[in-house]
Amino acid sequence: MVNKQKICFVVMGFGKKTDYESGRLLDLDATYEAIIQPAVEDCGFRCIRANEILHSGIIDLKMYEMLLKADLVVADISTGNVNAVYELGVRHALRPFSTIVMKERKGKLHFDLDHTSTFMYDHLGDDIGHREAKRAQEELSRLIKTVSQDPQTDSPVYTYIPFLKEPSFTDKEFEEILEDAEDEQERFSSFLEAAEAAADASNHREAMKNFNNLLNMRPDNSYLRQQTALHTYKSKHPSELLALVEAINILEPLEPKESNDPETLGLTGAIHKRLWKLNKDSHALDLAINFYERGFILKGDYYNAENAATCYEIRSLLQSSVDEALFDQMSARKIRKKTIEQLLEVIETENFQERSDKLWIYATLANCHFALGLHSDGENYEQEFIALSPADWEKQTYLSGKESAIEYSEKSS
Repeated sequence: MVNKQKICFVVMGFGKKTDYESGRLLDLDATYEAIIQPAVEDCGFRCIRANEILHSGIIDLKMYEMLLKADLVVADISTGNVNAVYELGVRHALRPFSTIVMKERKGKLHFDLDHTSTFMYDHLGDDIGHREAKRAQEELSRLIKTVSQDPQTDSPVYTYIPFLKEPSFTDKEFEEILEDAEDEQERFSSFLEAAEAAADASNHREAMKNFNNLLNMRPDNSYLRQQTALHTYKSKHPSELLALVEAINILEPLEPKESNDPETLGLTGAIHKRLWKLNKDSHALDLAINFYERGFILKGDYYNAENAATCYEIRSLLQSSVDEALFDQMSARKIRKKTIEQLLEVIETENFQERSDKLWIYATLANCHFALGLHSDGENYEQEFIALSPADWEKQTYLSGKESAIEYSEKSS
């Protein structure tokens, strides 16, 4: 028996993606889970996400069929994701109506969609605040109901070539595709849940294994590659050195030397920083500074900024030249002052309290002030950090960073 429930096919990226125009990191899974999926299901649709239809870097038969047959397509083209944009174009070519385009409000797109109505929503940091998620979910639900009850031509192809006839195929064939898609979705989701649970428990070997399984399913996904590399080097398996070297190899397809993705740059910097700690190779420390500083300069990323400053201070203690040591010290101070300036502006924004990363913003502000010798301000921001009830591992991460910031700044001053 053919399932009569209407199908919504969601076209979007997966995981955390960088908006390369602004350098902001957007959690697209949060968009799906907090806005799209509940809105779609509230309207009575069966929700299938495009990233669950596996394909090897190109759009394949299942994807084309879903784009043709789905009763509704919601396409989130935030960050200019090329797969999502291409799939949106295919949908517009196949169906004259029932396609909703959406994107994060601040993102800029380098192609012409001025003629297409676009649903907008806001990210705060890399996540979505509760109020914004509720607002966007309700508005998207209303839009879906309008589109379903009174379908109007929304495809520019059928608008400008109105005599086109859309193709079709049988419900039975489509149901077989849906069943395959949902099987893959269940398999993908089980690996993802296991990976995230292991990561939360700091079980890095288990997280590495599950993220690697996901990466094998989606080798073109940068977020999965980054997470696999992260938990590989943190696992220290089979040894710390070999784990670090393997993590570098995992990241290589992302081309860290040319990348402007702050997450890729931060991970590569962290690996080389650990290589320096392990074998005191000055070249590894130089590379760590290079990657961290690029992540800060290109995108203003505060994680990269704090680590770049610490590495500069470490290197200043190793310099044989007084002038070189002074240059490193001044570079560290300049980065920290700029980071404080940027984060204070973030704190003053209207929606700061809804940001998912405010814990780390306070931690970074505290460490930057401690490193600059401004201990009273550092203690104030530390109290803000503690007031947010960080987990034990978050406290340990902060305290380790604080200890390093104070130790190396005092030694280099």
